[in-house]
Amino acid sequence: MGSQHKFRFGVQCGGALDGQQWRELARKAESLGYSTLYAPDHFIDTVLAPMPALAMAAEATTTLNVGALVFDNDYKHPAILAKEMATIDVLSGGRTELGIGAGWMQVDYDALGIPYDSPGTRIARLDEALQVIKGCYAPGKFSYQGSHYTISDYDAVPKPTNGHIPVLIGGGGPKILRLAGREADIIGINPNLRVGAITADAARSASAQETANKIEWIREGAGVRFDSIELQIRYFLHAVTDDKTSFAAAVAPGFDSTAEEVLGSGAALLGTLDEMIDTLVQRREEWGVTYVIVGNDFFETFAPVVAKLAGT
Repeated sequence: MGSQHKFRFGVQCGGALDGQQWRELARKAESLGYSTLYAPDHFIDTVLAPMPALAMAAEATTTLNVGALVFDNDYKHPAILAKEMATIDVLSGGRTELGIGAGWMQVDYDALGIPYDSPGTRIARLDEALQVIKGCYAPGKFSYQGSHYTISDYDAVPKPTNGHIPVLIGGGGPKILRLAGREADIIGINPNLRVGAITADAARSASAQETANKIEWIREGAGVRFDSIELQIRYFLHAVTDDKTSFAAAVAPGFDSTAEEVLGSGAALLGTLDEMIDTLVQRREEWGVTYVIVGNDFFETFAPVVAKLAGT
């Protein structure tokens, strides 16, 4: 399969960080060759709100892209999201990625009293939101009439620096990934989180075969534009070990999987640093995935892989 895209890397950050720690983390990620710093968009077990955190990270750096992995469409009107991200884009000289999803973490919805609609309804609302965002970034005024959003003769300002902000959509099911294939510049291939929580079932949905299935759903949605899409994986299980088979066997019961399934999972990256490099190169050839995301608990350890592969 391969890919026309070069490797690049990002860090998704969470946790209780103060201003100095956040700026230092952004600068460290930039200095280690990471392309992008992402913040999550959740309310339970997440400390920093993404939008001000992204603005601060952009101000603290000179080349680092910033974005959310990913904004929940149900938490903010898409025209407001478009304006706020365009503002950061203009102020940073075009260093943003607009990550957006249909929403999945039900505990957030329950805590805030937001209706947790069916997956089909949330995906349909995201589809409309994407049309609103595109309208905001297009020249001049636009109007839009949908089932969920109505826009009337609105000329959104500011416009993004380059007239467009790359749109990142993450998902694990066929509907969302076909939509992403049609609309997104970057697609995050995720475990299937339709149940609203991370479970053993979600972990199994990241198996090698399921990952291949997800890429086919993206291809179905994308059609002729498939080769232009950048495919991304956020690795939730990553560990440097001289014995990846034993490590996988030890964690496999928690994922209701075998060691072989863990090693082949699209959510796991295990082994020595050299073995990780080999795995990522193999997955680029097999799946076309070139955009690799790790957590801030691992990004410094992972830096030699970034140094070896970024831009290749």
